[in-house]
Parts: sequence; structure tokens; C-alpha cells
Amino acid sequence: MSFYQLLNICLITLLFANCTAPSQQEAAAPSFQISFDGSQSEEALTGRLILMLSTNEEQEPRFQIADGPKTQLAFGLDVENWQPDTPLHFEGDTWGYPLEKMSNIPVGTYYAQALINRYETFTRSDGHTVQLPPDQGEGQQWNRKPGNLYSKPVKIELSANGSYDIILDQKIAPIEEPEDTKYIKHIKIKSEMLSKFWGRDMYLGAHVLLPEGFDEHPEAKYPLAIMHGHFPRDFGGFRAEPADTSVPCEYSSRFDVDCYNRIVQQEAHDFYNAWTGPDFPRVVAIKIQHANPFYDDSYAVNSENLGPYGDAITYELIPHIEKEFRCIGEGWSRFVYGGSTGGWEALAVQVMYPDEYGGCFAACPDPIDFRAYCLVDLYKDKNAYYLDSEFKKTERAGHRDYLGNVDASLKDMNYRELVLGTKGRSGQQWDIWEAVYSPVGDDGYPKRIWDKKTGEIDPEVANYWKENYDLAYILKRDWATKGKSWENKIRIYCGDMDNYYLNNAVYLAEEILEETADPYYNGEVAYGDRAEHCWNGDPDQPNHISRLRYHRMFIPKWANEVAKIAPAGADLSSWKY
Repeated sequence: MSFYQLLNICLITLLFANCTAPSQQEAAAPSFQISFDGSQSEEALTGRLILMLSTNEEQEPRFQIADGPKTQLAFGLDVENWQPDTPLHFEGDTWGYPLEKMSNIPVGTYYAQALINRYETFTRSDGHTVQLPPDQGEGQQWNRKPGNLYSKPVKIELSANGSYDIILDQKIAPIEEPEDTKYIKHIKIKSEMLSKFWGRDMYLGAHVLLPEGFDEHPEAKYPLAIMHGHFPRDFGGFRAEPADTSVPCEYSSRFDVDCYNRIVQQEAHDFYNAWTGPDFPRVVAIKIQHANPFYDDSYAVNSENLGPYGDAITYELIPHIEKEFRCIGEGWSRFVYGGSTGGWEALAVQVMYPDEYGGCFAACPDPIDFRAYCLVDLYKDKNAYYLDSEFKKTERAGHRDYLGNVDASLKDMNYRELVLGTKGRSGQQWDIWEAVYSPVGDDGYPKRIWDKKTGEIDPEVANYWKENYDLAYILKRDWATKGKSWENKIRIYCGDMDNYYLNNAVYLAEEILEETADPYYNGEVAYGDRAEHCWNGDPDQPNHISRLRYHRMFIPKWANEVAKIAPAGADLSSWKY
């Protein structure tokens, strides 16, 4: 063999090695074998199995999966009929966030943990059988849900092709129910409407705050102040004792405020003093519990996927509370308020049930006009994740601070949800909007407004959303027939630097109310300069304070304006003492 022949063979060998080495390296990935201890559950499990890896030892990995840059790693698998002591495998192509594949995990030191969010079978009255995670009293939090199995974090040295075993040998304990006090009572009722829809007993609850002098004034009948929002464990923000100055100060990075935990306690005590003082309006105030198999609340409207929560709350729960606690029990005497999810709900129930509620105060509402579904125009845009472009992929932002600094994209937020649950079962924000607003798909789960991986928008689903849940569009469409019932009742507040860009939809809704509403809506729309989520309309307080004063602001405001909507002969006096 000549020197040149030998040289050619060497060159070919080197080229071949260089071509194949990268693919072999990409294929290398760690693998995890996960099983569960039969002593924690003798029955087979169905649900979403989540593997988490963290480089931060300060918290368990299950509490470190987030939208922002501090998030750690998570990977998810759907499991069905998983038997005790039988390993399931997480390998190279298992879907993950923020790294989409396990083969992309850098080698290094990690704390590994696994958890299963358990599903149960629901046979609904619409003929569909679905697997969903029922709420267990925690407000649909996958990492805190009683009955879910998990493993203790274990420190590992992760290599490119290492193999690791994890056993789920822990179970999250049940949650204790809050106890009644002099002022706060707790209500829970079986909803016949919801039980019929879901094919099993379903319940609604509420935390009830009684007015000062309730027992001493048996002749009085009270208006009902309804605060909507995420799942409340109790009637928070009401504290008989002053702030505990012995507890260590906690810094709020969101608001750049030190000792924010003490500020929150003191604000709650100040509300207690105002509520029990001589000048506060005497009303019954409630926070509603309506967690469901998709989320920590139902959005308080009827839905193909969630069932008739709007009717159940309006016609079952509220009348029960009004009867139990001597409320007036007429539409004009009920008013609603809340922020974020609660802001959308406050406006939604006023729109959907115009004569059953006597006013709404909607702060930083979730998108109320789907032309500005955060930064997506559902009716014109083709893709939710990227700006429309022939060549350039520019991601849409999902979350910002008050200066506009972006720390999460819309795609990031949806990819995190896809790790936590397929078919709309993550229990997170974008999935619940889909569950509430979408029609039911052929498989019994919500139809996707967009493809969860690609972001491609489905125009047919968008049109369904428009006709049924686009609140601004519905106001414009129906004002001629229902405008008199909405007059004097609509008030909307939003920071102009809302973290989720919710102010964009408020601008569009304001245009409709100001320019096309006839008769004039005679309400209020206001914006907070540089205010973030969730500004409540108080121009004299910073965001971190105003968000704590919903009761103190909105209850007196409604009481001062109720005469505008109360009918002749209405009881405007028995509750004023």
C-alpha cells in the first residue's frame, strides 16, 4: 500500500468519525427509573408523573418550577394503571421544560425529585369519560395536593448516560378545614347542578365575613359583597391582631419592599379595625370556593368543559348564603369585585347575569377582549408564540416588570404547562382559559385554541370564544337589549404596566364602553401609571398597598353609589347602623 493510499484511508476514517460523533453524543442521555411504594398506595395509579431536577438546595424541586429565569428542570409522562413497585422510565426524548429533551441536560450535581399528580375517572352527563385531578381541598395545586405521592429530594451526580432510581415513598397529607370565629363562618353545599354534570357529588363553598353588630341587629337585612378570585383557604386579609414584629422580615423582590410580610399583616389588621369600627358599611362579605378538576376556580360562568358553574353559584350558593345570613337577596343588593382572575369573573357575571348583580369592580382583569389576549389577537394572528413573519421567528413576550423587562415568553409559559399536564390538565393559567372558553373536543377534553407545541391558532375555536366569552365583544353586541341593565354597574381598573399585558384588552373595552354604548354605561375605567398586576384603582397608594385593600376600597364605594341602581322601595336603611 502506497503512502497516499494510506493517507486517504486515514482521512476517510477521520471524516467518518467527525460525522458520527456528534449524533452519538446527542443520543446520550441520562435515564431515570421511577417506581412507587405499595405501602403508600396499594391500587394502581393514573395521572401525570413529573420528574424534577434542581441545582438549588434551598427548596424542594417541586416548588421551583416556574415561568421565569429561576426555574429548574421538569419532565412529564402520562401514566395509566401504574402498578406498585413497577418502574417507569424517563429517557432522552421525554418532554421537558425549559429543556425540551433529557438529552439536553448538562452533566453536574442535581437534586432529583419525582411526584405524581393523581387522576380520577369522571363520567360526565355529556357522555364523555375523562381522567382529571380532583381538587382535594388545596385549590388545585399539583405540588401540594393531598394524596399525591412524591419522593424526597436526593442529591445525584448526573452524567450523560447515567442511570438513576427514584421511589415515590411519601404522600401529601390532608388539609385541615378552617374553624369558625365570631366574624368568619364557613359554608359548604352540594351543588345539584354540578353533581349532575360531573356524575359525582360536587360542592361549592364560601368564607363568610359577618358585619359588626350582626347578632345585635336581628332586624337588619344586608347587601352581599362577593369577592371573586383564586381559591381562598380562608377569609384572608382580616386579622384581629397587629402585625407580628417578632417574625423575621421577608423581602418582596416583586415590589422591592422589605418586611412585606409584616406590611401584609398590618394591612389585614387595619381592615379589621375599619370593619369593626363605627363608619364601615354593614354588609355580609364572602369569598367563594369553586375549585374544580381543571383549576383552582371555575371563572364563575357556565362552560362546556367545566359545567354550569355560573348558574350553580348564582342560583344555588348565593341564595343559600343570603338565607343563612339574613341578606336582602335581590339582584341590586349583590355586588362583585376582584382582581386578575377575580377581575374577569366580576365583569363576567355582571355581563352574563345583568339583573342578578348590582355592580362590578373589575381590577386587572384577565383578557376581557380577545383582540388583546395578552399580546395575541386571536382573530387576526396565525400563531400565538411568534409574530407573523415570512422568515424571522420573534417570540411573543409573556411576562414583564413595570419597566418592560421580559422574563418569560408566551411559549415558555405554555411549555411549562405541557410538562405538568396534557389535554388541558396542567391546572395552570393558559389551560384553564382553554377549559372554560373552548367547546368540548371529540376526546372529551377542551379543544385547543392553539397547538400547544407550535402555537398555531385554530380560527374555529377562536370564533367560539368570541361569541361566548369575549366580554367586550358581548357588551358591544348586546348593548341594545341589555344596556339598561348594565348602566351604572361597570367599573374597570388596570395598571398600564400590567405584568401580563392585561391593560391592552382594557383599552379596547374602554373604547366600546365610551364610544358605542347607548345608553351611556355611566361607570368608570381607570389606569395606574407604571402600576403592575394587580392595581385596584387607588391613585394615592403604591401597587404593593393597593392590592391589599380591595374590601376597604370597593365596599364603601358601592355603598355610596347603590342608590343609583336600587329600585323604588329598596331597603337602604336597615343595614345602616
